[in-house]
Amino acid sequence: MNATKIVGLIGVLLAIVAAFVAIPYAAAILLIIGLFVGLSIIPDHHVRVIVSALALATLSHSFDAIPQVGSYISTILSNLGVLAAGAALMIILRNMYARFRP
Repeated sequence: MNATKIVGLIGVLLAIVAAFVAIPYAAAILLIIGLFVGLSIIPDHHVRVIVSALALATLSHSFDAIPQVGSYISTILSNLGVLAAGAALMIILRNMYARFRP
């Protein structure tokens, strides 16, 4: 296991724990972890990560209708969406840099 996978797993764990415990700056931490993970994503997976980030951001609150546990599931998915958004942003920034460099 390399450092990027370990950091990614820490991000997933943080996304889950932050649904149950108030963690200061959890969203900012998840975004930074996502940016770091986005550095190592291979080009074959770029579209998957970007679409996953958009889908998680859009659909994460679909579980709110389920009594008792729905809000927790929605919060976990929202947190994972922030993590994926960080990775997607890094992919987009790297692609822009590659296009505009001489």
